[in-house]
Amino acid sequence: MLAARLEGVPHPVAVSAARAAIAQRRQAIATSDGPAALDADRELHELAHDAQQRADAASAPRLRPVLNATGVIVHTNLGRAPLAPAAIDAIGSVAAGYSNLEYELSDGERGSRHSHLEEVLRELTGAEAAIVVNNCAAAVLLAAAALAGGGELVVSRGQLIEIGGSFRIPEVVAQSGARLVEVGTTNRTRIADYERALGSDTGAVLRAHPSNFRTVGFVEEVAIEDLCAAAGSAGVPVIDDVGSGALAEGVPELADEPPVRRSIAAGAALVCFSGDKLLGGPQAGILVGRAEAVERCRAHPLARALRPDKLQLAALAATLSLYRDPARARREIPVLRMLTAGDAELRARAEMMRAALMREGVDASVIETASKVGGGALPLLELEGPACAVDPGATGLDELAQRLRMAEPPVIARAREGWLLLDPRTLDDDGARAAASAVAAALDA
Repeated sequence: MLAARLEGVPHPVAVSAARAAIAQRRQAIATSDGPAALDADRELHELAHDAQQRADAASAPRLRPVLNATGVIVHTNLGRAPLAPAAIDAIGSVAAGYSNLEYELSDGERGSRHSHLEEVLRELTGAEAAIVVNNCAAAVLLAAAALAGGGELVVSRGQLIEIGGSFRIPEVVAQSGARLVEVGTTNRTRIADYERALGSDTGAVLRAHPSNFRTVGFVEEVAIEDLCAAAGSAGVPVIDDVGSGALAEGVPELADEPPVRRSIAAGAALVCFSGDKLLGGPQAGILVGRAEAVERCRAHPLARALRPDKLQLAALAATLSLYRDPARARREIPVLRMLTAGDAELRARAEMMRAALMREGVDASVIETASKVGGGALPLLELEGPACAVDPGATGLDELAQRLRMAEPPVIARAREGWLLLDPRTLDDDGARAAASAVAAALDA
């Protein structure tokens, strides 16, 4: 009977929610101090309300949009890079029906899904060929398996990095079937260290950019040009994992990230990078390089296991096309736009939030702070700018943050010295208005 009172949810969900509500009420009665008079109508109303909330929660999507007010641009926990409108449109267009994913329209024959991206990747990077897999760790795994599987893979000890989530380069490489050969030390590796390690069993040399940390002080590393020259003279290919995919030109904030074009020009056989970090596209791992090396990757059995689907390819193709016009890319790709946002734009947005909160009787001010790139990229870069600081008052910072996480949409902010900060860098104007409204409602609850 209780399940029949629930509205807008499938019958199995209603039954499960009703049973859970009844079970909880029975437990509450059993553990109470003594018998109490029960009002049947009131009990049924409260049970129905509890069951409806449970059913609504169970029916709601688990993966939901949130407002990122943290100032961390490529926030891994919040889905990394938001997509450009062109990429979103491309996903919708391809998802709505069938596509020529692996079909050549010109001759009616079976085609390759990688052909949709190869031309633009060659154009943007200067590479001879390209292939796309589902993330950068997969790209490194495939490159190591294709070029060094069954042989030795030489890498500097200073580049045996952990890439997040406890996934480490040695563990990724181990799955490729290659035997890791470590050279140099954690802080200094010279070209002679590599040269001594190269031999008849060497399948490839791996260079891994330490995207999420920097070693400073008494340090030395080998430039990609020198590494490719030394390995090439021994007939050994170089795999260069440059990490975050810095393709944008004329962006000073990206100066510390290794350009993909530089590695290609230096002679790397394969260059691996992400699609969903600084490139600003969907999750993807991109391999570009010499045609023979890319073909070995394409022919390897892992290539099928790691291949991207049509939605990833559609979004990535649209994102890469924007890079053909650098000014348009900086304007339309959200990651690049946030990275290069000017003080006037940010201050206007922060002031808008402050004013909206003050009108609701909330104590707020604009302060100076620093945003971060995130996503394991540019760890030393701090993007100075304004933020809207909210006094949580009697509600308390932890309680306010909890209420905001449960808002619709959820708002994720950051704390500083007892204040809640709303960073305008990772909010557009509509998002900033929604965040301010959510804070006001949470403090009024």
